[in-house]
Amino acid sequence: MFHKRVSCSSAARRLGRRGYTLIEVLITVTILGIAGAVVVPSMSGANVLKVQAAVRSIVADITFAQMDALGYQEPRGVVFDTDANQYTLIQITGADIDLDADALYDPKGPDQRYVVNLNSADFGGAVITDLDLNGGDTLIFDEIGGPVAAAGSDELSSGGSVTVSAPSGRFRIDIAPFTGRVTVVRLD
Repeated sequence: MFHKRVSCSSAARRLGRRGYTLIEVLITVTILGIAGAVVVPSMSGANVLKVQAAVRSIVADITFAQMDALGYQEPRGVVFDTDANQYTLIQITGADIDLDADALYDPKGPDQRYVVNLNSADFGGAVITDLDLNGGDTLIFDEIGGPVAAAGSDELSSGGSVTVSAPSGRFRIDIAPFTGRVTVVRLD
């Protein structure tokens, strides 16, 4: 019978190697420090991304209202409510606007009205701070997607803007007259 001989020095080394060396600990701490330095600044930018999400939502919904007007050949609009910090997408049925009766349907909304409230945590404290939409709070597109001055009117709009502010940034959404082209400008 042959027995494998194990020298005492190698057995002792294996038994004595139950912890980490100082070099291994220092390398691990250094790697964690570098990872932390990379993650912390990106976490502080999360509020900027939430405000940008609010701006993107407004731009997307303005564009949706314009394309819906063009697609259905019927006037559409976006009514902004700065007091409630929200906006509603509507269909224009005449010269008067009734938010309850004219709101477009949102298949994912709880009450099926296309209302977007910016007070949600998803939007990082974004607030509609300034409106310049032909002196009012409503942006209206005619049946071919061009902005008009008022509901039931054929008079062209002079365009307008919506300003969204938060502690992490301010943005202005501009709507061009005649074409309704939407652009965004960072004000900070």
